Amino acid sequence: MIISFWASHRAGHSSVSAYRGTCGHRPMDSYYGMSRVVGGTDAQLGAWPWIVSIQKPIIGGIAHVCGGSLISPQWVLTAAHCFITPGHITMWHVVIGASHLTQLGPETQVRTIKRLLVHEHYNNITQRNDIALLELDQPVLCGYYVQLACVPDAWLRVSQLRSCYVSGWGSTTARAGGPSYVLQEAKVRLIDIKLCNSSRWYGGAIHSHNLCAGYPQGGIDTCQGDSGGPLVCKDNTNDYFWLVGVTSWGRGCARPNQPGVYTSTQHFYDWILLQMGLRSARRDSPTAQPWSHFLSTSSPSQRPRPTPAPTQSGSISSCPFPRQKLVEFFTLLKELLQFLRGKKA
Repeated sequence: MIISFWASHRAGHSSVSAYRGTCGHRPMDSYYGMSRVVGGTDAQLGAWPWIVSIQKPIIGGIAHVCGGSLISPQWVLTAAHCFITPGHITMWHVVIGASHLTQLGPETQVRTIKRLLVHEHYNNITQRNDIALLELDQPVLCGYYVQLACVPDAWLRVSQLRSCYVSGWGSTTARAGGPSYVLQEAKVRLIDIKLCNSSRWYGGAIHSHNLCAGYPQGGIDTCQGDSGGPLVCKDNTNDYFWLVGVTSWGRGCARPNQPGVYTSTQHFYDWILLQMGLRSARRDSPTAQPWSHFLSTSSPSQRPRPTPAPTQSGSISSCPFPRQKLVEFFTLLKELLQFLRGKKA
C-alpha cells in the first residue's frame, strides 16, 4: 500500500497509436490490462512508463530519494523539496523504465542530471511552489516501458477527472518505514480543495496551486520516498492520462482527513514551458490562468477540447522510439505479409 510520511514533507517522500508526438499513453495496457486498484499493490513493469526514480549518491552506493515524471525526452518534473541539500547534483542518477530498483532489466535507462531548476519562489516552510525541473544529460528513448507524461494547460477541467492514480517507491507503512524497492500503485480520488482546507482537515494550509487526493477515511496515500512522483488521471473520453499533480506533502501517512497534497501541474504549466525555453517571459507571473477565468470569458462551444501534447524542447521534436523496436515491428509485418501471400497462393 502506498502511504505518506512525516508531518510536513514527503521528501525522500490500451494500445499505443503512434509514439511520435504523443504522451500519456501506457503501451503495456494491452498486455497487462488496466489497473483497478483500491489499495496499494505492486505495479507491473511498464504500467506507469513516465515515472522515474531520482537517486542520490551515498556512502557505499546510491539510494532512491524521490520520484519524478518524464515530460520530455530530456526533462523530468518533480518536487522542489527533494533538493533542499542537493550537494553535487550532477552525480545524482535518474532511473527510467524500471519497476524493481534492485533488479534493473534491459529496458531500464539511466541518466545523470545536467541541470536542476527549482521554482524561484519555493518556500520550504509553507511548501509554496513545490516544483522543480531536471534536465538530463542526454535524451531518453521511448518504447513499451518508457513514455512521456502529458502536462495539462488551463483548458482541462481537472476536477472532473474520475480515475486517478499515484505511484512510487516510497514507504508502504503508515509509520513511514523504509522504501519499497518494487514500484507501488494505488487508485485515489481527487478531494475538493475547500473540504481539504477546512478546519477538521488541513485548516487553511492548502494553497491555491495544490490538489488533494486520497480518501476521507485514509488508508491509501503517498508516503516517504514518493515525493516528486506523479498523480495522474485518465481522460474521461480518451485512452490517455494527464499528469495533474506532483507529490508534495502531507501530515503523517494515510490518516483520516489528512490526504496527500500535490502541486498542480496545470497551475505551473507556463512556468514549466518557460524553464524549458518553450515560452518567453511575457508576464510577471508565469502561471496558467485558472479555469474560472475561461468560464467567464468564453462559452462552452468556444472552448477548445484539451488534447495531449508532449512538452518538447531543443532539437528533439519527439521522444525517439528505439530503432530496435522499429526493426522488430517491420520484421513481424514482413513475415505477416509473406504468410498472407502464401495463404492466398
